[in-house]
Amino acid sequence: MSDIVRFKEHPSDTLKVGKGFSLKDTDPDSTPGYPGDKDDGEALLADLDDNLTLLQEQLFAESRFGSTKRLLLILQAMDTAGKGGIVTHVMGAMNPQGVQLKSFKAPTAEEKSYDFLWRIEKEVPAAGVVGVFDRSHYEDVLIHRVHRWADSKELERRYIAINEFEARQTASGTKILKVMLHISQDEQKERLLARLDDPAKLWKYSSNDLKERAFWNDYMDAYQKAFEKTGTETVPWYVVPANKKWYARIAVQQLLLDTLDGLKLQWPVPDLDVALERELVERS
Repeated sequence: MSDIVRFKEHPSDTLKVGKGFSLKDTDPDSTPGYPGDKDDGEALLADLDDNLTLLQEQLFAESRFGSTKRLLLILQAMDTAGKGGIVTHVMGAMNPQGVQLKSFKAPTAEEKSYDFLWRIEKEVPAAGVVGVFDRSHYEDVLIHRVHRWADSKELERRYIAINEFEARQTASGTKILKVMLHISQDEQKERLLARLDDPAKLWKYSSNDLKERAFWNDYMDAYQKAFEKTGTETVPWYVVPANKKWYARIAVQQLLLDTLDGLKLQWPVPDLDVALERELVERS
């Protein structure tokens, strides 16, 4: 459609965390690379759904013929930043059969008895599947740093372990896309109030969100440190301004499309005589 407003600069370029990146200098209200407004963004989201569906199906199809390619989307954010909206409005375009969603909560007693990556490794998607981590192993260097549940030596060990884990996954065919949805403290307040005022959203409210909100600056510092310690050339971080939900959705959608495009997916060609199979079908 000629009237669809598209990105002038790809999010994979504009949102990538590179050397010298500063989270504090990133405006959560901005829309990097996109010249349109909310209506334009919603139209673009719908327009690209078919592209996402097609690429996901190719990913799945390749796996039926031996490909080890898979995609893991890691979503990290402060509470109310819109992770659920990404899952609903972006991942919703995909076939549920090929999507694996895992939301990591506080570890159980059994999970605590192992190293922090034990429960993570078990949830890595199979070949041909798009996995989504709603929160992830990064909680173990974010909240633990903020509340000083782990000392500097242990945190350093975890950063190294995360890099090694992600390198192993990459080597085995997993393409990892790490996204932080970045909202402002004022925007979070508005969203928390909206939850309290809306009976349909009240169930989402937790007083724990308010407790963690008191450590806002500490969390921003923890995210900055995580970017510096675990952002690699192979598995970089992307920070998506998320005050405008519609922008966050089209930005993550485009990041997914760019990532899947980079896998050079193709329709597999079965080893069969098509002409003969047609003849057999026609005779049946």
